[in-house]
Amino acid sequence: MINRIAGVGAVAMLAVSCAPYADEPEAAQSASSGRDCFFLSQVSGYTHAGKNKIHVSVGPSRTYEFETLGICPELDDAETLAFDPTGPGTICRGIDVDLIVPSTIGPRRCPVSMISRVEEKADQ
Repeated sequence: MINRIAGVGAVAMLAVSCAPYADEPEAAQSASSGRDCFFLSQVSGYTHAGKNKIHVSVGPSRTYEFETLGICPELDDAETLAFDPTGPGTICRGIDVDLIVPSTIGPRRCPVSMISRVEEKADQ
């Protein structure tokens, strides 16, 4: 089941989704680092992937694992979340984005320490 990204932090999502992008490539590459990158506007949903981890869908057969820096207890049960980019919306490394997760005392900012692409398993 894929959860939707909505609610908390909608302003950050709106600002990024309205920014003009010229021909977004299917797999953006960071010219300076050679890393596999994607645009925040390509995010279509997420699923829980274990303690302090989520899998983020960015298109057909493209999934990235996000791991938070430290404990983010509400992440495991979150039905919605938002992304707060630190730059123009290109996501290559954990430093490029924070997760905003709803909690009983208000939104919690969870810094992302690692982002890695999840290899798709071939159907047998």
